[in-house]
Amino acid sequence: MKKSHESLSILFTAAEAAPFAKEGGLGDVVGALPKYLAAMGHDVRVVIPRYYGIDRDKFQLRLLPGVLVVPMGIIGYQYCGVYEGRLPGSDVPIYFLEHEGYYGRAGLYQQDGRGYMDNDNRFVFLSKASLELCKMLRFTPDVVHAHDWHTAAAAFLLNTSYRHDRFVGEAGSLLSLHNMQHQGNFYPGLMEVLGIGWKHFNYLELEKDDQVNLLKGGIYHATLLNTVSQGYAAEIQTPEHGWGLEGVLAERRADLFGILNGVDYQEWNPESDPFIAATYSARTVKAGKAACKRDLQAIMGLPQRADVPLLGVVSRMVRQKGTDILAEAIHRILEMDVQFVVVGNGEPWAHFYFGDIAAMYPEKFACFIGYDESLAHKVEAGADFFVMPSAFEPCGLNQMYSLAYGTPPIVRATGGLEDSVQNFDETRLAGTGFKFRHHSAAALFDTVGWAVYTYYNNPKGLAALIKNGMAQRFTWEDAASRYEELYRLAIRRRRGEEYYRNRFGG
Repeated sequence: MKKSHESLSILFTAAEAAPFAKEGGLGDVVGALPKYLAAMGHDVRVVIPRYYGIDRDKFQLRLLPGVLVVPMGIIGYQYCGVYEGRLPGSDVPIYFLEHEGYYGRAGLYQQDGRGYMDNDNRFVFLSKASLELCKMLRFTPDVVHAHDWHTAAAAFLLNTSYRHDRFVGEAGSLLSLHNMQHQGNFYPGLMEVLGIGWKHFNYLELEKDDQVNLLKGGIYHATLLNTVSQGYAAEIQTPEHGWGLEGVLAERRADLFGILNGVDYQEWNPESDPFIAATYSARTVKAGKAACKRDLQAIMGLPQRADVPLLGVVSRMVRQKGTDILAEAIHRILEMDVQFVVVGNGEPWAHFYFGDIAAMYPEKFACFIGYDESLAHKVEAGADFFVMPSAFEPCGLNQMYSLAYGTPPIVRATGGLEDSVQNFDETRLAGTGFKFRHHSAAALFDTVGWAVYTYYNNPKGLAALIKNGMAQRFTWEDAASRYEELYRLAIRRRRGEEYYRNRFGG
């Protein structure tokens, strides 16, 4: 990767980072992006909690000398140990905050479907400890990159109680919004823990519906904001997707950007994938996918038919992912000559519902309740189409995997799905997949019908879709270059153009 001519110092603070702790796309970003920024020559450090499930021996974590002291307002000073490791495949340092009381638990955010009662203190602690850690490390970041509500407090702490701190006080901030649905709403007394003064508990900053809204405070105070697709950046400024903060975001639209996540093509590559029955390239896609389709059918207990379109889903079974409209449409879909495979888990009703569908249509439908990495790869390679009927999708990665594997996606045109999939143009043999706009079972059924019709009646068009999709690339190198531009803009906004020119010479 091309190295930048001016190195930046960047602090990532987040609740997740793959492979250490991950529940969604947030973990993928924090586990990948810093490595690509470091390859460009930047000094990047990452801070996350040391959850109970993170094995210190497995990841060869080293306990740093000393104790980190964190001011927690009315609670007083609290203390934690700090372990140091490396992001796999890189020299990027990642620091783990060891606080048994806050993080010594089985789950990241919840247990048995209920959020931890002290999530407010747990993540205010993470935000504050991340800034305090810079003093311990004697690290002066140019930019603090916070993620979602869990570390949104870092953005307004930089503007308030840490404004004159010699290590972090002059750092610009970037707040990445991965999912607006979750905002960190807590009782007003959290202001006493934040310790920034009640004057900030107002309708412009931290107050929403007479609660402290950590995400709102971060959005108001962050130097810059971004989401994980341009489509989602536009959508969150509307009532449908802003979850009550659309007005705050609309006011900051000039500071709001969208950058698509990248794909790890070392892990998701049909030419070298160890999980699939036959590896293949764009030149050998027909034979390779045929072998992978037979393998997937056999594993899922479906008849090994080469002459039927096989549709696949790998997803959390929740309404955000469109599980409800898939459930409504599935009987009509299965009236067509198709096969359908679903892999995932989520809301209990969906487990029972799709289990019953599998019993009703044993020749056509199969499901696996749970997540299996090997099976996820097999679905991407073995399916003829990949279905993603999301109600909203900030970025999405499976549609990008599908394109790489020659599996045209069927998606609702929202967020990152809209940005990364081009609708099939039968006249010009252009496009990479099939899109529908209205979030309904009828629209999903019609679009699946269009894909199935193409499979049976337009082999030339299907071949073009596969070829076009496999030529697409969504790389972390591209994403990292765009993030670098935002970091530099944040520095100029925070410190001024004169400082930037003197420091970086441009």
